[in-house]
Amino acid sequence: MMEFWIIGTGALVAIACGILGCFLVLRRMSLIGDAISHSVLPGIVIAFMISGSRDSLGMLLGASVLGLITVFLIQLFQQSGVQSDASIGVVFTALFAVGVVLISLNARQVDLDLDCVLFGEIAYVHWNTISVLGIDFIPKSVWILGITVLFILVIIGLFYKQFKICAFDPAMALACGIPVALFHYVLMGLVSMTTVASFESVGAILVVGMLIVPASTAYLLTERLSVMILYSVLIGIACSVFGYMIAAWLDASIAGMMVTVAGAIFAIALVFSPRHGLLMRLRRRRKWAEVAG
Repeated sequence: MMEFWIIGTGALVAIACGILGCFLVLRRMSLIGDAISHSVLPGIVIAFMISGSRDSLGMLLGASVLGLITVFLIQLFQQSGVQSDASIGVVFTALFAVGVVLISLNARQVDLDLDCVLFGEIAYVHWNTISVLGIDFIPKSVWILGITVLFILVIIGLFYKQFKICAFDPAMALACGIPVALFHYVLMGLVSMTTVASFESVGAILVVGMLIVPASTAYLLTERLSVMILYSVLIGIACSVFGYMIAAWLDASIAGMMVTVAGAIFAIALVFSPRHGLLMRLRRRRKWAEVAG
């Protein structure tokens, strides 16, 4: 049963991140998940200072608020002429530093550090269960991530065309009357919610890996967004299953092995992709050289 909940939790993270990651990759904002995972630290510390406890709900709320503030600041800087990657770097490093300072000033005697707020351990998810509707054997992380996945599926399903047009051609979306800024903030809000919801269960590192790598792999395999999302989700689930199996065999970090498997799959796709792979590019160059010669 332990294996089932660990793999199931990883699969839920893979589904949520696989869907959102495709839109982030297309918009060249893959590292936004990494930015949010670090910049929410001040919100966690402030929530602790207000409540006086490490209650999960309070910290999640504080982190969620800072996640939205992060997205707002990044967008504000971009509109001011700062490049996208520079905006992300400035915001998350500055807010992360503020969080470190707040911890050093107000929480020195409390176990409130990066290990307990950012780098969760997926191997322990089956121990933390809660009772919902009389069901008391399902881990808390499964409930939280399950609700998150359901919410993402509803929002993306209802507004799929709008998100698709905004991802490929924002100018066309504006011409069609689609509120591009609104859907941008909705997407970033979903990313923030997913990142925060996964803190205690799997940790931000696994979330960032699942946001970027499966979607990037799927991008190499297809040029259709719907197929890309499907491939991204399936690759993420496969990484969860095989990552756990290899980690159990080697007695290694489960989250780290899941992302390692994802990286290995990406490397294979990078070489053998039928459209964008290195081998295909090499063949094209040889054909062009023969034609030119």
